[in-house]
Amino acid sequence: MSADVICGERNDNECVTLLFSLSITEVKASPAHSTLALIEGEQGEVDPWDMPELKDTGVPWSALDTEGKVLRVLVSVGKIALLLGFLYMFICSLDILSSAFQLVGGKAAGDIFQDNSVLSNPLAGLVIGVLVTLLVQSSSTSSSIVVSMVSSGLLTVQLAVPIIMGTNIGTSVTNTLVAMTQAGDRSTFRRAFAGATVHDFFNWLSVLVLLPLEVATGYLYVVTKLIIDSFNIQSGEAPDLLNVITDVLTESIIQLDESVISGIATGDPEARNKSLIKKWCQTFTNTTLMNVTVPGPENCTDPLFCWDDGNQTITLKNVSKTYNIGKCKHLFVDVALPDLAVGLILLALSLLVLCSCLVLIVKLLNSMLKGQVAAVIKKILNTDFPFPFGWVTGYIAIIVGAGMTFVVQSSSVFTSAITPLVGIGVISIERAYPLSLGSNIGTTTTAILAAMASPGDTLGNALQIALVHFLFNITGIVLWYPVPFTRIPIRLAKSLGSVTASYRWFAAVYIIFCFFLLPLFVFSLSLAGWKVLVGVGVPLIVLLIFIIVINVLQKRKPGCLPAVLRSWDFLPLWAHSLAPWDKVVSVITAKCCCCCKCCQIATDDEKKTEENNQTTHMEAYDNPAMNTEKEMENEIKIELNILNMTRL
Repeated sequence: MSADVICGERNDNECVTLLFSLSITEVKASPAHSTLALIEGEQGEVDPWDMPELKDTGVPWSALDTEGKVLRVLVSVGKIALLLGFLYMFICSLDILSSAFQLVGGKAAGDIFQDNSVLSNPLAGLVIGVLVTLLVQSSSTSSSIVVSMVSSGLLTVQLAVPIIMGTNIGTSVTNTLVAMTQAGDRSTFRRAFAGATVHDFFNWLSVLVLLPLEVATGYLYVVTKLIIDSFNIQSGEAPDLLNVITDVLTESIIQLDESVISGIATGDPEARNKSLIKKWCQTFTNTTLMNVTVPGPENCTDPLFCWDDGNQTITLKNVSKTYNIGKCKHLFVDVALPDLAVGLILLALSLLVLCSCLVLIVKLLNSMLKGQVAAVIKKILNTDFPFPFGWVTGYIAIIVGAGMTFVVQSSSVFTSAITPLVGIGVISIERAYPLSLGSNIGTTTTAILAAMASPGDTLGNALQIALVHFLFNITGIVLWYPVPFTRIPIRLAKSLGSVTASYRWFAAVYIIFCFFLLPLFVFSLSLAGWKVLVGVGVPLIVLLIFIIVINVLQKRKPGCLPAVLRSWDFLPLWAHSLAPWDKVVSVITAKCCCCCKCCQIATDDEKKTEENNQTTHMEAYDNPAMNTEKEMENEIKIELNILNMTRL
């Protein structure tokens, strides 16, 4: 449209204003002239869950001379040696961390198990399994306590089943804590936290389905009982694999007497006064047939070896006495400190070593996994088999996870080791999920072998408990893996990862709520009785189901809902958004930051942000797309001058 037609009888100033406004409207309507639209378009195309490309910024191998190639090989070998060393220290620090937690809360864990009246409630048993595993940071330790209680007759196998479920949940907190160390970068933290919590969601969802099923039908108990009765299983010995290597270091730092916690749980009065720190590693037990005074004839070992001596009844009995021969050689063998003090010292040191090793492992992996090496590793770990055998890949990953966990003899170690790999983008969430499922199976096979080392009279019960753990995980895999639609833990972990990437403080809230506050709340309701538990728990569960259903309908079929329920905007903002809570956390954090150095760092960050904003602002005006407005204004002025000259 020409300027003459647009301006008509208007004066020059009005004509300039009109033409300029029309041109601006046309410019804004064109996406090619809008920098904001370009940026939004680019961001919309990026999937936050895509694994980043680790670019190789070094000199290509073909461009190196002989000396450079030799140097690069030596550096690569050195990095691999350092990586193995840091991985060894990482595994040992997890072992020391478990010992530290046992020193701090081991006796409390034994006291928790001792109350058999509480354990008769399945929910209370589940929560006790979670809390005790959190205290000792080892599902193997808490499971061994349960086995010893079942073997001694203090606990039946039926009551032990919910506790075993709880230990499965409690052991998954370790890799979630490891993911917290990668909170520096949002993208890395998003992937790492999702890769860690996919294990949590699998365990929680499996318990939500299988615990009611077990209470109603006794499914796990009945099936494992049939297996035990069907096979003539002989006692054996559990193999030591990775422990042979790690025990050299860990046993030189601390050694614990595992029988103390089991003794407290089984009601041994002498165990309560014993220290968990092992003092004597070499002992000799001498058994002698002696005359022993007993309360009455019914307590005699045999009527032939029973006689009265006045008012006393005497019998012959084997009496064992243990003699201490050689002391242990760890650091704390002669330290005159209580168990709590030693536990806190080891807790601080092990956490320091664990976090330091993890950071160094991630940095080494980032420096090593670049270019073609990264491409090859990603292809091996994340590529599926060709059609129609693509479905086999996940099951092979489950087998690999089970085998690796069997080698390291700890699901916490294996899942904690793959968490940083998920964070830096070497392993995808979809591949980390079957690996975590395999680790669940691997840790139960270790427990089965350990149970087979039990004495013949307790072998059946010990092995049945281990099989309950195994069958629980197998059933969970059948529920949440074979059909892609049922892989709900992946979707839940990705949603939680996105939330924690935006609000990183929410990761700490998740850990505290799911592993401490929620179990303690359920445990308190269980202590109050079934009436209180049902009266409070059922309304909360109904409300949770209602919220989940409404959320699903809002995303899938909002037309089925009333206008009010099509969004949560009718609620206060704090009730359906984390943004107000984020401001509260920011204010609290700012007030708690009293250190001058912290304040200086915050000031420097603000200055850098302002400088970046100014740079972005200048770049926006330097952008040719943004300069189009000025060019159009100049063209309009030129056209008006030509029009005026034509009129003259």
